[in-house]
Parts: sequence; C-alpha cells; structure tokens
Amino acid sequence: MNPTQNRPAGPVGDEERILDVDVSDEMQGSFLEYAYSVIYSRALPDARDGLKPVQRRILYQMTEMGLRPDRGHVKSARVVGEVMGKLHPHGDTAIYDALVRLAQSFVQRVPLVDGHGNFGSLDDGPAASRYTEARLAAPALALTDGLDEDVVDFVPNYDNQLQQPSVLPAGYPNLLVNGTTGIAVGMATNMAPHNLVEVVAAAVHLLEHPDATVEELMRFVPAPDLPSGGTIVGLDGIKDAYTTGRGSFKTRARVSIGPITARKTGITVTELPYLVGPEKLIEKIKDGVQSKKLSGISDVNDLTDRRNGLKLVIGIKTGFSPEAVLEQLYRYTPLEDGFSINSVALVDGQPRTLGLKELLRVYLDHRLQVVTRRSEYRLARRRERLHLVEGLLVAILDIDEVIQVIRTSDDAEAARTRLEDVFDLSRLQSEYILELRLRRLTKFSRVELEAERDQLLADIAQLEALLASPALLRRSVGDELESMAERFGTPRRTLLTEARPQPAGASRRAAAASLEIADAPCRVLLSTTGRLLRVDLGDEPGVPTPARRSKHDAIRSEIAGTTRGELGAVTDRGRLIRFSPVDLPAAPVHSVQLAAGVKVGDYLTLEKNERVIALVDFLADAPIAAGTAQGIVKRVAPGAWPNRPDFELIALKSGDAVVGVGQGPDTDELVFLTSDAQLLHFPAGSVRPQGVAAGGMAGVKLGANARVLFFGTVDPAASPVVVTVSANDGALPGTDPGRAKVSDFTEFPGKGRATGGVRSHAFLRGEAGLSLAWVGIAARAVGADGSQRILPVGGSRRDASGTPLQGVVHSIGTGIGANAPVADGSPVD
Repeated sequence: MNPTQNRPAGPVGDEERILDVDVSDEMQGSFLEYAYSVIYSRALPDARDGLKPVQRRILYQMTEMGLRPDRGHVKSARVVGEVMGKLHPHGDTAIYDALVRLAQSFVQRVPLVDGHGNFGSLDDGPAASRYTEARLAAPALALTDGLDEDVVDFVPNYDNQLQQPSVLPAGYPNLLVNGTTGIAVGMATNMAPHNLVEVVAAAVHLLEHPDATVEELMRFVPAPDLPSGGTIVGLDGIKDAYTTGRGSFKTRARVSIGPITARKTGITVTELPYLVGPEKLIEKIKDGVQSKKLSGISDVNDLTDRRNGLKLVIGIKTGFSPEAVLEQLYRYTPLEDGFSINSVALVDGQPRTLGLKELLRVYLDHRLQVVTRRSEYRLARRRERLHLVEGLLVAILDIDEVIQVIRTSDDAEAARTRLEDVFDLSRLQSEYILELRLRRLTKFSRVELEAERDQLLADIAQLEALLASPALLRRSVGDELESMAERFGTPRRTLLTEARPQPAGASRRAAAASLEIADAPCRVLLSTTGRLLRVDLGDEPGVPTPARRSKHDAIRSEIAGTTRGELGAVTDRGRLIRFSPVDLPAAPVHSVQLAAGVKVGDYLTLEKNERVIALVDFLADAPIAAGTAQGIVKRVAPGAWPNRPDFELIALKSGDAVVGVGQGPDTDELVFLTSDAQLLHFPAGSVRPQGVAAGGMAGVKLGANARVLFFGTVDPAASPVVVTVSANDGALPGTDPGRAKVSDFTEFPGKGRATGGVRSHAFLRGEAGLSLAWVGIAARAVGADGSQRILPVGGSRRDASGTPLQGVVHSIGTGIGANAPVADGSPVD
C-alpha cells in the first residue's frame, strides 16, 4: 500500500515529511526498548538496595511525606497518589500492589511498611487503598537514612521536575534479607528471604576476610529463613544456589502427630511452606481424598486464630498409620513445596546472576561508597561550620571594635569590607557577623562557641582519619551492620534437616496399602501412674525384653493382643470400656519407654475422678475376677458380652469401688489384702462365675473401719511376693515414707472365702495401718513422678514389722516383661 494514500492534505504551503520504515525493523527496535525498560525500570531489583524502582519510589516518597514510625498512619490511597503523581506514572494498581507486598509479614522477612487494616493473606487479597492505612516501619528508615547527606546520586523524575534517588543507602543487605520475585522479558528473578542476623554476620566476615569462600560464608548463612517458618529438607540445592546463583530446595510444613481426642489421632500443622495458604492446602487435601490419591484422612479442621496463629488439624481414620498418611500428604499436597532460586539482579545497570558471595560483595562495595560519601559530606559541613565559628570568636573577643566599625560604616557593603580588612575575615565570616543577633554577644555564648569549636576539630580529625584509612572505613561499615542486626534481628524461624531418600520402585497401590497399620501381635501396658503404651512384637513371639534403660514407672496391668484387635479397660466404678490399641503410641520391643505413652484419660473417655484399674482380654476363655474395697468378689464368665462400647462388669453398692481386677483359670488364687494387714487367698474355682448384671458375693471378712487395699489373681507356681507398707498415725498423705516389708507368698496359708485371712504385717506404736499393699512377681515401687523407690530385701516373716523406706512410695507394680528384676533391693539400670 502506498503510505500517502488516504492521507488528509495539509495546509497549503506546509511541507510534509514521510519516511518509509521496515515493519520488522520497527518491531525489533520497539521490542528491545520495551524489554530494556522492563528489565531496568520495573521487574528486576538493584543488587545494592534490593529494591525495584516502584518499591524505592514508595519508600522515598513516604520518607518525604514524613510517615515515620512515630507518626500516625495515613490513607494508602494518599501514598499511592503521591507516588504516582510525582515519581511513578504507571498506574495506581501497580503501586498499591507493591505497597501491600512491602507490608505483608508472610512475604517479607523484615517488613518495610507498617500497614493498618486488611492487607490481605495468602488466600485473600487486600482491601482497596481507600480502606487501608500505612506508614514506614522502623527497618525502612535504615534503608533511607542519609539521603540528605549526598550519599547517593539523584536523577530526574519522569517529567524532569523533581529529583529521586537512583538507589537507597541501604543500611543492611535488603535483597538477601527480604528476597524478591520478578518476571522481565527473557529473564526472571526469584530469591528467598534470609535471616538478618545471619546475613549481617556473613557480610562482616567478608569485610574482614575478602578471600572467604562460599563454604565459609555458609557457616553464617546455612540456608534461607522463610517468614512462615517450616522446615527446609536438604541443603545440596541451596549450596548450588549460593555458588552459582541457581538452585532449588524443598520446604515442609511443621507438623506434630498426637491424640486430638480421647480415641483419635491427628496431624497438627502449625507452620506451612513459604507462600502456601491454609485454604489452598485444605482444598488440595479434599481433592486428593475425592480422587482416591489420599487415604486414611477423616477430616480437616482449621483452628487458626489471632492469638495462637496457624493451626490445621488433620484427623486420621482408625487403623491408619499417621506417619504413612503424612508421607502421602507430603507427596500429593503443598504440605511439601519446592522453591527455585534464580538470583538475577542489576549490577551497574546490567542484569547478572549472582551467588551469595557476589551479592554480599556488591552490597558491601555500595555500603563502603555510601559511608565514604557521607563522611566527605560531613567533613565539608564541619569545616564550613568551623570557619564560621572561628569568625564569631574573633568578633566576640573584640566586640566593641566590631560594633564601632559597623556603626561608622555608610552601608552594609562598606561594613563588610571594613570587617574583612580590620579583623582579617573572609567574606562568609563577615556576612555571618553582620547577621548576628545581639543576644549572642554574651559571655555564655563565647563558652558555647569555644566548646563547639573543640568538638568540630575533634570531628574533623576523626573523619579525616576515617577517610584516610580503608581499614577504619571497613570497621565502621561492620559496626553499623552489627547495629542493624541488634535492632532488627530476630531468631531463625525455619528449621534445617537433611533430606531423606524416598523409596524407589514402590507402586502407588503398595504405598496406599502401607497406610494401614498391620494387625500384628502386641502387648498393651498400663503403668501405675496412669499411662498406656503399645509394644509391637512383630514376628517375635513371647514377652518383650525388659528395657533396662527405662528408669521410670512400673506396670499395673499388662495384656496380650493384636494391633487392630479389641481389649477392655476396667475402671474403679466397675465399668468395662472396649478399645482398640491401634492408635496407642507404639514402642519397639527392645526399647520400652513408659514415659512415651499416653495418659489414660487422653485415650479413653472417663468420667470425672474415674480411674482405670486393669486391662483385660474380654474375648479370652478365662473368667474375669474383680474385687471391691468393701470385700466383694465377682467372677464374670466369658461369652455373651453386651454389644456396647462400655458396660458394667459388676453392680457396686453405694460407696463401694473396684480395687483390683484379675483374669485367669480356676487354678489361680484370688488374693485380698486389707488396710488392717489381713491377707486372704483362696482358689478362684471356689467362686462361681456370674453374669454382668450380678453384684458378686462376699470375698473377705473386714474388721472395723478396714477396707480392701489390694485384690488380684496370682499363680502360686510363679513365686509371687507380698509387699506391705505401713503408715504412721496422723501423718499427712505423701509425707511419711513409712515401713515396708517383702515376704514370700508361701508364708501365708490359704483360707476359705468370706473369712478374715491371716496377719501380714506387725504394726509398731503410732502406726495406724497399711497405706499400700501388693501381691505379684517382680515387685517395683515408684514415687508420684514415676521414679524408682528401693524396696527392702525379700524373705521377711509374714508377721514382721518391716524396715524404714528412704522415699515415699506412691504405687507398686511389676517390672517390664517376665524377666524384670525382682524386689531384692537392687536398683534397675
């Protein structure tokens, strides 16, 4: 097409100039100009202050507006308008987005803007600029401090009417501390935030050791420190990023596995990976459950609030391994997320990919130049002031003659000339004296001027020494950086862990199957201090090996079963509660630590002041025997148990309570031990089994004010022992250790049911009765905190009075496993 066709004719006599331009050349040139503008003026940060132009202009304009941390907030729309009208004519949306990002604590490791109002979250955007308010945060002042001292170059704004800084002084390495992200034309940048204290330590080390390697700097900066916390898994990619400027690492949420209700285990999430919001995570979990990628999850609850912060609770279905479910969550949800580092920044106006050492070096060179220019500026100002002060001192020393010279002069010009000639002053000094107010002509003013002169001379000498010594200059920069770390530094939030290799070759179906806990043999332990623990036996038959490294607690009850099977817990109120040990904390068979168990009340639903007495296998063939504090005994025949989660095992009378439960064949002995030291045992076969609704029958005849302290079943062939502990009359509970005695069970002859038994302990004067009694094998006494108490040597006569204890005994049980140490007085190690 002819470019002159359809062109309106110009006025007569006007000369029209038409240039033929190749479209491809025009497009190429325009695109290059656009790409350069985006790279240099919009998308990439300057390596010196770590800011993009819009961020720098926001901070500078807010400084000019006086929006300091000690002033009130102003509308964000006002800040946006000032920045757009004077410095950044690219639209209010871009400016407000940058302002919001500077204020978001979940994006910036050290926020630069103090926002008031809804500045958004990881899942929701901020309110409009007319609804929010802003002012500078204290760390932002460290970036702009010194702008009035000629520390950086100023350049014209877009219309050449105002001046703006080409870079900020940057009192700390903001690019590393807060990171950045940006997409330009043909390149992009993505840098993670770091800990201010660590970055400053590395910068100071590089100042003192310019030849330091990346490995040495990583001793101070081991990895990024993300605002949201979390955990960084593996450091190899981070080392690559610090060396070459490119690398990647994985972040995981900070989680804990534990009971969330009495019968339910869950995964509690308190910190998420960087830039991952809770709503996004919940949505991904729901999608994974619906698509069958995730198994074993019952629900997800968001319990986040302002007081306690982030808290997501992921419920685990019964029978699923929480650890296996957590691995699935890491694989299919943002609970584990990756971060790619691409450290691209502007250096001398050119985009460069920088490693950790290069980033610190560019910043330190900039900071050294800033301190040098600031020192030169301050030196010049102090020299100017010293020149004026010296002139004033000359005038004050001979003030009468100065006044005479001025009064006899025809005009100001003549007075100035005569002052210069008479007192040998410069033009600046003479003008300053002519403008001097009379109230300065006092003796006190002279003292002030002399003090000011001395201070100026000292400052000038210090600044000259600083400018003359590169070592002093570097030390000054290092001191200022350490001051920044003390003022604005915070502890590290992100944990660092080594990467764990993922199993290779496992199919998705096999991974899903491994989520469920296998129905393997186990033993469930109930401690005397009320903790439940599951011991997984695996393929090893028999009883777990005793854990001689465990120095805490003793076993009240121990029952064999399977992981996914059903057991029963009998309480002091005669209630039997069904439960499965599948969700109990598990311990390996060769390292049982009772302290790792869970409190009974946290796993089973108990009523107020209700206690679990024993564990039973109500599906076994052996009857269950229960004894009460009022001397009632009952054996319950196995078989038709009520199909309810809990039911009454024995109907108790008012004021009565179950004190012990046993389970065994008819050949076992049922044993009662009372508070007045009467021991009665008789064959279990002598008690006829009853149904669950029955109330039992008389077991032992009690004396006046006596009650049953112990009831249980023992196998006489297992060589049980009898432990009794007496209490002093009138002593407060838990204060007097008392006297203890350990006797062989064979010392006590058997008698018939409902009789009084035989004496098991001889009381001394002042002793009111027994405080504790126990019959069984491998006796172990513990205090209230579960720590061991030493019992006397066994073999005492059944009617002996015992020996004094060294510490108060809270409860007595058995050791862990069949081969646990017996009550021979030797400590368990």
